[in-house]
Amino acid sequence: MRTYLCAFGLLAALLGATPAHAQFSNRSLGLSLGYMDFQRTAGLAGTPFLGLEGSLYIENGFEVVSLSKLMFPKDTFATPEKRVIGLAPSLGIRYLLLEESIRPYIGTDVSYLIVLKDSASNFVGLGPNIGIDFFVTDAVSLGLRAQYNFYLALNEDTQTSLTGSAGVAAYF
Repeated sequence: MRTYLCAFGLLAALLGATPAHAQFSNRSLGLSLGYMDFQRTAGLAGTPFLGLEGSLYIENGFEVVSLSKLMFPKDTFATPEKRVIGLAPSLGIRYLLLEESIRPYIGTDVSYLIVLKDSASNFVGLGPNIGIDFFVTDAVSLGLRAQYNFYLALNEDTQTSLTGSAGVAAYF
């Protein structure tokens, strides 16, 4: 009798099961290319950058994100002008307005900008951002992002930068 009940329970579970739905993974790693307009922040000219980004989905549409940029802007204060090295790691949070195959979002980042000239210049920044990710497969997305940063440094005026980038990310 017990065998018949187990078989009947298994048959009921199989017949009553709903089809599986694909679900996006909640971690990503990606690369981005962009342009950072320093608007003369610390005498730096605008420059392209290469970015390494990552994200972790938390819950209810929120993600923790990180974007680290490597750039080589011109130092307009130097005579003659020369290329310097800039690093800008950031950590932030964003809210996904939709969680489907098209994901528009809004967010904010706290960033750190270090410019390696003859001496290092350090800035701490806060920046709102907007963007959109388009999933081309369940595990790959293409995205666009725009950000406006406010940089603070001791004994300096508030500096700003405008950033735009395009990237690709793999989700796992």
